[in-house]
Order: sequence, then C-alpha cells, then structure tokens
Amino acid sequence: MDVYLPIANLSVNGLVIVALGALTGLLSGMFGVGGGFLTTPLLIFYGVPPTVAAASAASQVTGASVSGVFAHSRRGGVDYHMGAVLVAGGAIGTGLGALLFRLLDRIGQIDTAINILYVVLLGSIGGLMAKESIDTLRAARTGVPLPARKRRHHPMVANLPMRWRFYRSGLYISPLAPLLLGIFTGILTMLMGIGGGFVMVPAMLYILGMSANVVVGTSLFQILFVTMITTMMHALTTHAVDIVLASLLLFGSVSGAQIGAQFAQKASPVRLRLVLAVIVLLVALRMAIGLGWRPDEIYTIAPL
Repeated sequence: MDVYLPIANLSVNGLVIVALGALTGLLSGMFGVGGGFLTTPLLIFYGVPPTVAAASAASQVTGASVSGVFAHSRRGGVDYHMGAVLVAGGAIGTGLGALLFRLLDRIGQIDTAINILYVVLLGSIGGLMAKESIDTLRAARTGVPLPARKRRHHPMVANLPMRWRFYRSGLYISPLAPLLLGIFTGILTMLMGIGGGFVMVPAMLYILGMSANVVVGTSLFQILFVTMITTMMHALTTHAVDIVLASLLLFGSVSGAQIGAQFAQKASPVRLRLVLAVIVLLVALRMAIGLGWRPDEIYTIAPL
C-alpha cells in the first residue's frame, strides 16, 4: 500500500510506517520510555529525510504521551509545580533549538548533526543502562546486594540560589536546576524529534533527586507540552512536519503500546532494561556506521 508523503516528497509503504510506529509503541509500553528516540533513526534507515523524520516523530510523541499523563495524574504521580518549571524551560529550549536548527540547515549540516547527536546520546545512555542491568543481574546471581543509592540532589543543584519547595517531589531546591534541564531537553526535542524521557528521567532521579513515584508522570507531563510546542515551531519555521507520516506512526504506536504494556507485566524489569540497552546500542552502532560508510553514489541530481 503505497502512500505519498507530501513534505518528505517520497512514496512509502503505509503498512511499513504503521509497523514502525507499532514497534516503537511496543517498546514504549514494554520499557516505560517514549518511542521517539527510536522512531527517528528507524525512519532515517527507511529513507525518510532526517529533518522530516525528527519533526514528524515529535508530533507522534505528543499523541502517545496524552494517555500516559492522564493515567499518572489519576494516581497522583504528577508534580505539576515541577512540571510547569520544566515546561517553561522546554519552551525556551525549543526556541533556541529552532535557531540552531535553522543555522545548521542553512550551512547544510543539519542531517549530519542529527545523526551525530543520536550516536553520542544513544551510545552513552545505552552503555549506562547495560552496565546497570548487568550489575543488577550479577548481584542477584551471586547473592551480593548492590549498595543502596541515597535519593539526594547533585551538589551543584544545592548551591543554586532562590530555593522553592516542590512538595509532591519532596524537594527544596532552586527552580534554576529544573529550568536548565528543561532548556536542554527542549533543544534536544527540537533537533532530534525525541520526547526526552530517556534523558529526563535519569536526570530527575540522580541530579534533581526527585521522588521516584512522580518522576515518570512529571516527565510525561513535560514531554506532552514541549513536543506540542516543538511541533508548532517546526510547522511555522522549518515546515518539516509531515502530517501523513505522523498520522501513520501514531496509529501504529497506540496499538503497539497496549500490547507492550501487557507484556511488561509478565517480564522481569531488569531483563527488559537490558534488552532495551542492547536495542539502543545497536541503533547507535548502525547510525555510526552510516556516518562513516561511503555511499555508492556520492552525488545526486534532484529537480528544483
């Protein structure tokens, strides 16, 4: 079933795009992370231009985050005070990311920049997840427990001025810390089309020191609004959002997420995290190879 993507200016198999969306939704439901960090690379592998893939994946993450926010909100798992600061930082970061996106696009390096960012971020985070999962499995096998981690914010966060109380997160810290974190993830969302959850959640736990029972819900709350802003920013500035592509991805991801959530209830969380780490590292390796692999045709001629 061929479908024409007007912004990407190419025809694709609609069933393949729906399947890609279902795959990322499946992973999202299984591992509790947004699928945006895998959607964009998979679309690039399939032949969609990186700029269109990043912009359209952001809109897919918006739709996929809505149900998660409602679910966590019903059980009191969202710190709206912290979320508002993160969203404010994300809005600023989206504006900065739009300027950086246009600058890189103007000099012809946006595709390369997106690929390099994915290699660095996915490689580092996948490596950390794999190490933590292997250490946990080894500790369970040998019977020697891992040292317990104390929940506290980073010393640099403690030195920032103007402290606020974030009651639901159990924190008394400066709002500058979550504001800067929001700006960073906003820039990444604009450039890479990710929700930022795979960066946001560890940072909220180990840098801000937030309570674990509100981390995922608050992260989804921030992702929801920042990806909305990102989608609008792309539509107004880069004109790279392909609504046909985003709709096909969203259709697949909604159904895939339900299946993944059911599977996750029966599997070991540690083993799931190790599988996710392997997938992330394989994607990073594939993108790294793509950066250094010489194409068969170095030059192409495209109609103006």
